Amino acid sequence: MTADTGGWPRWASPADAGWSADGIAAALAYAATIDTAALMLVAGGRVVFADGRVADRFNGHSIRKSLLSALIGIHEAEGRIDLEATLAALGIDDRQGLTEREKLATVLDLLCARSGIYHPSGYESPWMVSIKPARHSAGPGTTWCYNNWDFNALGTIFRQCTGADIFADFAARIAGPLDMEDFRPEVDGSYVDLPDSGHPAYPFRMTARDLARFGQLFLDDGCHDGRRLLPEGWVEASTAPVSEAGHSGAYGYMWWVARQGVFYPHVRVPEGTYAAKGAGGHVVLVMPALGAVLVHRVDTDQPGRAVSRGQFGRLLRLLLKAAPRS
Repeated sequence: MTADTGGWPRWASPADAGWSADGIAAALAYAATIDTAALMLVAGGRVVFADGRVADRFNGHSIRKSLLSALIGIHEAEGRIDLEATLAALGIDDRQGLTEREKLATVLDLLCARSGIYHPSGYESPWMVSIKPARHSAGPGTTWCYNNWDFNALGTIFRQCTGADIFADFAARIAGPLDMEDFRPEVDGSYVDLPDSGHPAYPFRMTARDLARFGQLFLDDGCHDGRRLLPEGWVEASTAPVSEAGHSGAYGYMWWVARQGVFYPHVRVPEGTYAAKGAGGHVVLVMPALGAVLVHRVDTDQPGRAVSRGQFGRLLRLLLKAAPRS
C-alpha cells in the first residue's frame, strides 16, 4: 500500500479516515488473486490506500465516455452545444446513410444512449455487439441501448460544435485545472478510425491517480480548489438514473448509476453511487455517501487480462465491509 500517488495528500492510516486496515488488507488479498493492476481509494480528499501500478497509464476504454460527458457539460453551458439539437440540424450522417427518422435524434438522446440509431459502429466489446437491436427497430428517445454509435457520434458532434480537439480540450478544461500529473494530450489520446462508420472512437490512456482526481471533481460537485470547473447542476443531472439498466443499475449521461443499491453482483452499494466504467474492469467509482472515490485498473494491454463484473463486485463488497459505519 505504498504506491506512488504523486501530489495526493494521504491519511496517516486507514483508521484515521475511519476505514478498517484489516478490512482493506482482506480486500487487497483478494485483489491479488485476480487481474487487478492498480487500486486506489480516496476519502475526504486524501488517499486512504493505493496499491499496485497507480502511476502507470492504461487504456481506459469506455471511461472515455464519462470524460467526454464532462466536456459536453462545459460547452453546453457556454452555448456551443445544444442538447436539443437534432442530428438533421447538425448535419450528422454516416456511411450507410441515416434515415429522416434517425436524424430526429437529439444530442441528449445520444448522451443518454437512447438514439435508436443502430447503424454499424466499432470499437465495441462482444457484449456490446450482442445487445445491439436490429436497425430501425426503435425510434429516437424511446429505448436505451449501450451503443457505441451514439458515443462515437458525440465525439464528432463535440469537435464540430466546439472546433476543439477532445484531448487538448480535456487537458485545458479539466486535467490542467485539476492538477493531474500524468495526462499528456498529444500522446495519451488518439482517434481510432472505424471500417463501418465515419465517427471514430477516442480512447484515453490515463493513470489511476489522475482518474481519482476526475472522480473527486464529481464528488465535489464540479468544483476544485475553490473554482467551479463544471457547470452548476451538471454533476447532478449527468449522474441521475435516466434509464433502467437491469442488473447493472441505471444509466445517465454516459455515466453508470446505481439503482437502489443494484450495481454489481455480490454487493449492495451505498445510495447515490455512480461510476465511469471501461471494458476489462476499469472503474472510477464515486460514492457520495462515503465521501469516497475508488479507482480500479487492469493491464488490458496484455491479452486475456480482465476483471469481471462479478470479481469486482466481490472486491467491492470486501472494501465496503471496511468502510466507516454511520
